[in-house]
This record gives sequence, structure tokens and C-alpha cells, in this order.
Amino acid sequence: MSERKIKKELRTFGNETIEVLYRKALPPEESGGRFPELNPGTSVEDGIINERDVGVTLRDGTVIYVDIFRPEGAEGIPAIVAWGPFGKRAGGGDHEIPGIPKPSKMTMFEGPDPEYWCRHGYAVVNVDIRGIGNSEGDMQHWGSQDGKDGYDVVEWLAAREWCNGRIGFSGNSWLAISQWFIAAERPPHLAAIAPWEGHSDMYRDDLSIGGVVETGFSDRSILDRVGRNYIEDVANMIHQYPLMNSFWEDKIPRFENIDVPAYIVASWTNPIHTLGTFRAFCNIRSTEKWLRVHNTQEWVDYADPESREDLRRFFDRYLKGIENGWEETPRVRLSILDPGGRDIVNRPEKEFPLLRTEYVKLYLDASTGLLSPGPVAKESKARYRSDDEQGKATFTIRFTEDTELTGFMKLRLWVEADGADDMDLFVYVEKLDEQGNLLSPMVLGHPCPGAQGMLRVSHRELDEEKSTPYKPYLSHRQEQLLHDGEIVPVDIEIWPMGMIWHKGQQLRLTIQGFGKSWMDDLLPGIKMFNYHLRNRGDHIIHTGGKYESYLLVPKIS
Repeated sequence: MSERKIKKELRTFGNETIEVLYRKALPPEESGGRFPELNPGTSVEDGIINERDVGVTLRDGTVIYVDIFRPEGAEGIPAIVAWGPFGKRAGGGDHEIPGIPKPSKMTMFEGPDPEYWCRHGYAVVNVDIRGIGNSEGDMQHWGSQDGKDGYDVVEWLAAREWCNGRIGFSGNSWLAISQWFIAAERPPHLAAIAPWEGHSDMYRDDLSIGGVVETGFSDRSILDRVGRNYIEDVANMIHQYPLMNSFWEDKIPRFENIDVPAYIVASWTNPIHTLGTFRAFCNIRSTEKWLRVHNTQEWVDYADPESREDLRRFFDRYLKGIENGWEETPRVRLSILDPGGRDIVNRPEKEFPLLRTEYVKLYLDASTGLLSPGPVAKESKARYRSDDEQGKATFTIRFTEDTELTGFMKLRLWVEADGADDMDLFVYVEKLDEQGNLLSPMVLGHPCPGAQGMLRVSHRELDEEKSTPYKPYLSHRQEQLLHDGEIVPVDIEIWPMGMIWHKGQQLRLTIQGFGKSWMDDLLPGIKMFNYHLRNRGDHIIHTGGKYESYLLVPKIS
């Protein structure tokens, strides 16, 4: 953890007052030139106007700063906003990512490149959000404050003399997540959003997935934030408030308020974004919404010229009003992974989850280590060491015909802790070839462990109103610790996956007490995730008879 100065502030969320923790931001002077001093002015280069350090006053009097790029001489044009903490003049153009075309110096990291969009009749607005760079205030990790700030900027932009009054948002990760909150505020001149992979519930998708606390990713993010004030310290807040409260609820977008046209991009393989992106697509109220699931990686896909042209068709329709037939685009386009074979890309569908899904139970049999298509009569149990990063229980099934599993999975387990009062369970669903060799999807050259889920057993309580037979929804309102010898049923949400198994290939279910991710291999010497585990002693998985443990899979005909 950083030793930077910490402050506490009482804030009200709904009817609850919460003490919020903040960490001092890295001063702009120590950012290596990424955040220079304010120098307002206008310049023109190669036909693109750049208005630098334009101040925008928000409703509470806070001033934030934006850079506006627009084609010289153009009037009545729409604006695309890049809303994030990476620096409006120190982003994408400064990052070298192998295999990905380097964007222009005008580009915010993970945002739209003005070099492209201005050539096609758009303005691009890079925003240093509240608390970032020279912008005033303390930075918030999304939430209602961020949404209101976005509302104010949308309406300010719509009133510029060069603007046609239509504003859109584009970007990946942070720049995608912020769009849920801004759209939920319903600014009148917001015409379209295009979130490219981003979680939609900070508690459930990032800091406490299944109740398992993870702070490594967020802590590194906080340490890298640059500003003159403070950064909301969510990495410490999850230790201060490990159960759901109004602070964490404020980090969940009001999906029911989002009705703007939306082009949403997802993948099956991102350990932070996958679950939240699909959740948002399913829950927003927009009648004009499209989902595309790619088979590469979000940076690769966002930079791909074909993807960019596809996005331009969407923005041409909703930001320029061009009748270009975009509405005929399939509402869902899926990539179905086939490691060891050839992926299916952009398969058109009408909805997600697919209506033709047949949910099939594969029953665990600890006596054989197999998954069975029918109930297992005999009780048995599998035991593994939970805290040595070695122990695990595995169950396999060999498919007798080509089988596609696309959608949400769920694992029902009967579990017992020997030597502890809690359990942290990590679950992986993977593909093996006929000889039992692992066939993994590859992400930026690293093998992905497949569909995954996790659960802290003391957080097993379900919100029955929001849960479905194939998608459990944890309430996270109380801890239910285990007693010696207590055997309890748990439902573990497994993130959506689209994958084909060919005849003779095997599905392997792995249950263990530690996590793994391709992102841990991305930066040598840096462990991306830091799980705060409670595991001690042995985990025992009970199967068969009255302990009907099963994996529910979405079989597609």
C-alpha cells in the first residue's frame, strides 16, 4: 500500500452516511510530464483544431479541464467524449502495445483517436475527470457523482457553436464503465454510447467477486492516479466495509434509467470486464442496443480497423442522423471459441442469453472424478489442501458429439471446511483434447483458464428476487461462518462463455482454493491480483445421494 497522506470524509448515500477514505494523488509535477501545467490556447495542425485546457464548471462549482479536437472549418458536428483518469494529453499515444497500431499523440489511453474521427467529421473531447491532472475536486471511482459530472459536460458541449447537439461516448475499460453511470443520469443531449468492455458493479466484478476480496488491481490503479487533491481509496474501503452498503450500491449503475442507443462490446476472457459487460447488456432498458462479442482482446479489437468502421456506422446513424441501414445490424454477434480448432466470429443472433438454450446438469461424482449426465446415487467426497496453491479437485466429462456451450453457467456444490470457519473457492471450466491436454483460448499470447467463478462461502446467501435458476445473485449482506463438520449447499456464478467441444474432447471442472489469470503473466514480475484469502486446512466437496452437486451448462442446439 502507498504511504501517501490519507483523509477521511463523511458522505451521504441515500439515507446512509459513510466515512469515505481517500489517498493523496500523485502530484502532476511528479508525473514525468504526463500532466503539464495549464496552458489554455488553440492551435491547428494538419487540419485539426486543438482547443487546450478548456475549463468546464460543474453544477457544484468544481472546474474540470478538457481538450477538444475538431476538424478545421467544420460546423454542426457531433462530439465523441473520452471520459477517464489517464490524462487528456498523455494517454494512448504514449503506450506501446505489441501487435496493436500506435494511435496518435492526441489519443487518451483506451479512447478514440482524434486523427481518425476528426477526418470523418467528428469532434473528440478528452476529459480530465474530477480530481485528475489539474481538474479540481477529489477523484471518485464512478458512481452517481461521476454520472452527474458527465451529464454537465454533455450539456455544456451540446451548447458549443460548432456542435450539432448530439454527444456520444466511446472507449474501453474505465472509459466504458463511466458510460453506464453517465447514461443513467439521462442528459438530454446524450445520443449514443459505445462501451467497449467494462465492469458494471465494482463490488461484485472487481473488489469482492463472490465475496473474495481482491485489491491488487485497484491499489495499483490508485497509485498511478495523478492530481492535485485526493483519490477515493476503494482498495482500503473494501477492508473497511466488506459487506454491501450504500457506498457500494452507488457503484452500481441504475440500469433501468439507461435507454440511449448502445453499441456494447464484450469478450469471454477478461477477468474483470466479462461478467459486468454482459450484465449491463441484459439489464439496460434501451430498445436500440447491440452486443458484439469478439475473440481477441479489448485493446486489439478496439484498434482493429474493421471494428472502428463498424463503430463509425453506429455513430453516423445516431450522432449524425444518417440513414445508413445500421438498424439491420444483428442485435447480437457472437464469437464462439474453439481452442485447438477455428473460432466462429460474428455469428448473428437475436438475443442473449439465447432462447434456444437447453440448461443441462452435469453431476459431480467424487468417487470417479467424473461429471455424469444423470444423478449420482452413491455419496462420496473429494478433499484437497486449501492453502498451498497446489490442492484441487477435478471432474471431467468426455463429449460423445460436438457440443456448444454458450451462455451462463452455475455450479451447485455441497461443501465442508476441515480446519476453518470459511472457504474461498475458485472454479474453472476448461477444454481438454482427446488425450487430456489443455486447450486454452489465447489472450495477448497468454493462455486463458476458461470460464471461471469464485465464492467466499460465508457470502453464500442469495438474493432470491434477483437470482435465476442459471444465474445466482449474492446479497453480500451478512457473513454466515461455518461450524465444525457443517456441510452447506452453495451456488457459484460462473462467468459466461461461448465455446465448442468436438466429439471425444473433454470438459474439465476444477475447484481449488487459489486464483489464476492470464493477466498475471502480462507484466513480468508483477502479480496483477492480490486475493485476501481465508483458506486454512482442507476443503471437502460432497457429491452424490442427498449431496446433489452439479454443474449447470448452457447447451446450444
